[in-house]
Amino acid sequence: MYRWEEKVRITEEFLESGLTAAEAGRRTGWPNVALLRRWAAEAQDGILPVRVAVHKGHAGQRLRHAHYSPETKAEAVRLYDMGRRPAEIARLLGIGCKDNVRAWWKKAAATARLQRQDTLRSRPLASGEGMVPVAAKKDVPPEVAALSASELENACLRAVLADLKAGGWDPGSISNRKKAELGERLRLETGRALREITAFLGISKSSYEYHRKRLGRPDRRAAVRARVAELFWENGARYGYRGIWASLRSEGVRVSEKVVRRIMREGGLRVRYTPRAKRWSSYAGEASPAPENLVRRDFHAGLPNFLWLTDITEFRLGPCKCYLSPVIDCFEGMVVAWRASRRPDAALANSMLDDAVARLRPGERPVIHSDRGAHYRWPGWIERCDAAGLVRSMSAKGCSPDNSACEGFFGRLKNEFFYHRDWGGVGYDEFEEMLGRYIEWYNQARIKKSLGWMSPLAFRKSLGLVA
Repeated sequence: MYRWEEKVRITEEFLESGLTAAEAGRRTGWPNVALLRRWAAEAQDGILPVRVAVHKGHAGQRLRHAHYSPETKAEAVRLYDMGRRPAEIARLLGIGCKDNVRAWWKKAAATARLQRQDTLRSRPLASGEGMVPVAAKKDVPPEVAALSASELENACLRAVLADLKAGGWDPGSISNRKKAELGERLRLETGRALREITAFLGISKSSYEYHRKRLGRPDRRAAVRARVAELFWENGARYGYRGIWASLRSEGVRVSEKVVRRIMREGGLRVRYTPRAKRWSSYAGEASPAPENLVRRDFHAGLPNFLWLTDITEFRLGPCKCYLSPVIDCFEGMVVAWRASRRPDAALANSMLDDAVARLRPGERPVIHSDRGAHYRWPGWIERCDAAGLVRSMSAKGCSPDNSACEGFFGRLKNEFFYHRDWGGVGYDEFEEMLGRYIEWYNQARIKKSLGWMSPLAFRKSLGLVA
């Protein structure tokens, strides 16, 4: 509750300020808009004894349909065409209601449209005629005022192409900040209305205004952008935004996943994936009785060397091929052992199994799961499994999902290492060496979300399983 003296004092200050009730109601220590308007009305009726002259329509009670000069209306329409907000125009020109600005602009546009129609009826148009002239705007050259809609589009496209050459933008993913920069340059060069430019650029006016206010400010994400690009290329362009985000967190940089994703999108840092065009299968028929499928698509293991997966995949290198046979530990996805060969024969699978068995500790007897390929049905493979005490398990016939965890490793391997590279001139020996370096990086450095953003080796060390 306000005392009588306070009401009189606040009302006098309000009437002297020249502010509207909405503007004065936001001041600290003053009442709300409704009270201010009521007190102003009471002062006008003589109920409140104020020492300030009160006239009708004062401070937020101005008449909605007050009379304004044609010059004021023309200036309001000009400012609105330049992209100024109606509320801002009303405040600059002393107009009581911002809706008047929009109404005057609509009326001016309708008048111009009727004039164009009358001109079209009276005589045929010459080239370049029939457009709403822009020359009436201040400080706009006549040659710019004569721009047609197609010429505006061509000017926009020329500016976009110039920036594409200079900055390497992706035309399909230009950020709103870049659109605002381009729009401001076009407004200065062409003098076109803001609504025309925002419509052409495909950006809302609110987003345009948001980024325009920030054009002169330095990019507060500049350091993060640089580090994101470094991490992306340091890891061979294999990490998506989640991997980059986890790497930043490990370095103490606190930033959200959405920010990292936006930075990578704006910088064109995309991991390229190509679907496999042709599926290759090593299935060669039933060479021997198949063991039972003990895994049943549950590829989780609570201990190392408890569940192994194996398969063979092919790499095409022009005149030659390379076949990879690994053993994957389902505990954390580590590649226990691997061998590569020019031919997918029994020697490839058997030598790989010998390397894996040599790393077992006393008492470890893992289940080794595979598909029904002939490599795992021949006597040499079966004898090695029996001698090491391994428990054999096989997928159903022609059912790759039964060994999907191993197939997933092959997919990551080819997307991150093999696809999107030119292997022309790379021989088999050099390729096998590069493949070995990738598998070493995969075991020791490649982080995984399922391991708490640690590599397989770091995960084992964190549990004390590796010295």
